Amino acid sequence: MARKEVKEWAKNEGSRVMTAPWDMEKWADDFFWKPFSIVGFPSPRSFKGEELVPSVDIFEENGEVVLKAEIPGIKKEDIDITLTEDTITLSGEKNKEKEVKKKDYYRWECSYGSFSCMFSLPAEAQADKVKTKFKDGILEIRMPKTEEAKKKEVKVKVQ
Repeated sequence: MARKEVKEWAKNEGSRVMTAPWDMEKWADDFFWKPFSIVGFPSPRSFKGEELVPSVDIFEENGEVVLKAEIPGIKKEDIDITLTEDTITLSGEKNKEKEVKKKDYYRWECSYGSFSCMFSLPAEAQADKVKTKFKDGILEIRMPKTEEAKKKEVKVKVQ
C-alpha cells in the first residue's frame, strides 16, 4: 500500500507567550516547596484560601439576557452584582468555620475565598427590571433587553 504524502501547512512549535505574574508566583511556589511537600510541609500557597472560579453561562432567551452561575458554599448575602449598560460584574466571598469539641478530640476547620468576574453582555439590559434567583448554589439573573437592543436584531438567512 502506498504511503500518502502529507504537506504541513503550519508547524506548531509550542507557546512562547510570557507567563502572567500570578502564574509565575504559583510556578515559584511549586518549584521551591514541592520537594518539602513529600515530608509533610505545606506550601505557603495552601494558607491563602480557596480560589473560587464560578462556572457561568450567558445566553438570550425570550427577549432576556440570562446569566447562570454556579456558586456553591456562598450565602446570598455575600454575593454582589453590579450591572452597567453592557457589562455585569459578579463578586462574592466565602467564610466558613466549623468547630467540633468532643470528650476525646477537638477539630476546627475553616474555609475562605473570594471571587470577582466581569462579563460583557450580548445586548443592553434594562437595569431596573433585573430579576435574580439563588437556590442550591445556582445564581440565575434575568435581564430584559432594552427596546433598542431588540430592534437591532437582524435575522440572517442561511443559503
